Amino acid sequence: MTAMTELFIPSPATVNDVDSFAGLNPDCVLDAMCSAGFPCDGRLLALNSYENRVYQLGIEDGAPVVAKFYRPKRWSDAAILEEHAFVNELSALEIPVVPALINAHGQSLHHYQGYRFSVFPRQGGRAPELDTPETLEWLGRFIGRIHAVGALRAYQHRPSLNMHTFGDEPVKFLLAHDFIPPDLLAAYQSATKLLLEGVARCFDRAGVIAPIRLHGDCHMGNVLWTESGAHPGPHFVDFDDSRMGPAIQDLWMLLSGSRAEMTAQLCDILAGYEDFYNFEPRQLHLIEALRSLRLLHYAAWLAQRWDDPAFKQAFPWFNTQRYWQDRILELREQIALMDEPPLVV
Repeated sequence: MTAMTELFIPSPATVNDVDSFAGLNPDCVLDAMCSAGFPCDGRLLALNSYENRVYQLGIEDGAPVVAKFYRPKRWSDAAILEEHAFVNELSALEIPVVPALINAHGQSLHHYQGYRFSVFPRQGGRAPELDTPETLEWLGRFIGRIHAVGALRAYQHRPSLNMHTFGDEPVKFLLAHDFIPPDLLAAYQSATKLLLEGVARCFDRAGVIAPIRLHGDCHMGNVLWTESGAHPGPHFVDFDDSRMGPAIQDLWMLLSGSRAEMTAQLCDILAGYEDFYNFEPRQLHLIEALRSLRLLHYAAWLAQRWDDPAFKQAFPWFNTQRYWQDRILELREQIALMDEPPLVV
């Protein structure tokens, strides 16, 4: 499966924002930072991000910071501030996350010439090594702590992760905008229909699962590991895709390999996780269902952003005949996997 960097949120307001960042040049970035009370020394480095635009900037008489300029129309101000509040809750409990910096006016979300942005301390670190039980248990402990806080209250302004937002809406968008080659359209429609029926069966087998506030995109690109400092170990970054959903969403992306290997990995994760938050084994029915929804979601995310020049440069293989052939085969594999028994821990 292709590596993912951000999650797509289906919304009519986000369709084809062709020139969203057209005016965001270095001078604009530096002026925006100064307007929010972060005087820069001129050093600016664009970081790898597609959904938003992210820069590392030098600060006069201070440590470098990271500024995130949000894609216009994707989130409401209330949704962004709700995410900031959740990360602040976690940080107040000494959970290793990276909250947005607050300026002298008490603001974490700033506006400049139509752009919205937030500023974060720069967090160093490397990708964690997931081949040791100790590392997985360590990650599990902190994800359990995140979920214990996430379960205390619900988001009011952010969408939930469910069959509709991650399944029905992405498929509807793709079929409505002529991305799929005509000779593959019938095969794609058939595969997605069977896939969503399989997802529905998985959710039925799991029963009612209370959604909680999640990280939402807890892959290894969003976990930085440090060996020293005040909090050695994992640091969870980029809660931009945080939403309500089943707890297993933040766990399954840590699993890889054969069924036996994933079972062992999940046991190690849960050994730490359940020190802080109860895991419902019924959620194991959702692992392949959530993986299937993510595949649909990712293809639609690319399609919705395809008029952004950065996407054509970064994903040149998208929207080719081979891409859609591979996606159909991938979906058919998932249909079979969802009918297999879930992992047992």
